[in-house]
Amino acid sequence: MKTIKVAIADDHKIFRKGVILSLRPFTNIKFVQEAGNGEELLEQLPSTEPDVVLMDLRMPLKDGIETTKVLSKQYPNIHVIVLSMYEDERFVYHMMENGAHGYLLKNAEPQEIRKAIMDVHEKGYYLNNFVNRILLKRSHSRQKTVPSILNEITLTDKEKEVLQLICMEFTAQEIAQKMEISPRTVEAIKDRLMERFGSKNTAGLVFFAVKNNLVD
Repeated sequence: MKTIKVAIADDHKIFRKGVILSLRPFTNIKFVQEAGNGEELLEQLPSTEPDVVLMDLRMPLKDGIETTKVLSKQYPNIHVIVLSMYEDERFVYHMMENGAHGYLLKNAEPQEIRKAIMDVHEKGYYLNNFVNRILLKRSHSRQKTVPSILNEITLTDKEKEVLQLICMEFTAQEIAQKMEISPRTVEAIKDRLMERFGSKNTAGLVFFAVKNNLVD
């Protein structure tokens, strides 16, 4: 199994050390960087080259919100998992729509943190029950509004099938096999949908699709 390089940014050293220690039994996860704030993380990033960053939101100098936006623009191949004490759905929406690939609360079990790291590395996103409940809540509130024909989103059958399979956590290779098309075609469709919906990554695309009831 491929080793996944992970960085953690949190201004509480004891918490950082606790997360690292709790994930030590998972030998395919290797921590390559610790940072106490966003500036420190970004300064060391070129030399550590992590695959995944566990990101706190509230930090001095440069917080997790601004740091995630920078990573999304300058390091799009690095996957960000928010690891925060904030349960407010506004933070979840803002982070998922601005480059985060997953959102965990700080009371998450080590097994869930490991799963989140594995999923964002392999599939591009991780949505747990906490985030799904927020999506479902927002979906119900949207259904109470009067629909507008001008705002209606239409997808081709192929686009909808690709989007559905992405939301079901299939990889591009698996989708290609199921649909009997090339992985390159899958990626092209995904990129087209991301550009159309203004999504920054796969997580943002899934988030948009679920929020707007584009998948079953």
